[in-house]
Amino acid sequence: MVILKSPSEIEKMRQSNVIVAEILEILRRKVQPGVDTLTLNNIAEKLALARNARPAFKGYRGFPYSLCASVNQQVVHGFPSRHPLKEGDILSMDFGIFHDGYYGDAAVTVPVGKVSELARHLIQITREALFLGIEQAVPGNRLSDISHAIQSHVEAAGLSVVRKFVGHGIGKALHEDPQIPNYGKPGMGIRLKPGMVLAIEPMVNAGGYEVKTLQDGWTTVTEDGSLSAHFEHTVAITEDGPVILSTTDGESVNAQRGTNPV
Repeated sequence: MVILKSPSEIEKMRQSNVIVAEILEILRRKVQPGVDTLTLNNIAEKLALARNARPAFKGYRGFPYSLCASVNQQVVHGFPSRHPLKEGDILSMDFGIFHDGYYGDAAVTVPVGKVSELARHLIQITREALFLGIEQAVPGNRLSDISHAIQSHVEAAGLSVVRKFVGHGIGKALHEDPQIPNYGKPGMGIRLKPGMVLAIEPMVNAGGYEVKTLQDGWTTVTEDGSLSAHFEHTVAITEDGPVILSTTDGESVNAQRGTNPV
């Protein structure tokens, strides 16, 4: 069942998601060769607690950390570690919090120092695909219009969309209906309505879309060892179109999509 949020609930969700956005921006600025991801995890957790927020992922279905830190071929759910990041790596950071009754959730992929042209291309296309998907989150569209916009942009750039994992509704629960695949034909699925709040999150591989989960039961990597990138925003659907909640600057969808993150 899809739960529609009132304007007051969306405002509370904005507050939660701004906390996530602030923390991810602080982490992004700390990413450089020699930094380890367990340190980033600990910073994220301390920053959340200092804002009277609870890290959403720690303990969720047994996940042991506050930050999902996925390096290079790791797609999602990577465990933070003491292994230092190297020049040329890429790091995907997925972070969520619970604050005042509502969840916030977002993700970003950042380069570690100077990276290859392929890595830059992968990061850029994945981020663009996120915003193209968000642009379809308008009342009257179908859910798969988001999915199709993401897949079309990714595959036109010679990359592939992960099929195993999807975006999701979000609110008083971290994962709510509907599930939002990042691929599919347009014009399918439920009709989008004002009050829906969606966590839209393309996961994109430089090689094939196949993935596998490691023995820890969480860390998922590309089957062929290719690089993977992940971006996510929490978005409210309103009568006036999509509103990105997980941002600190209030820029429009088009303005954000035009920014080069690398």
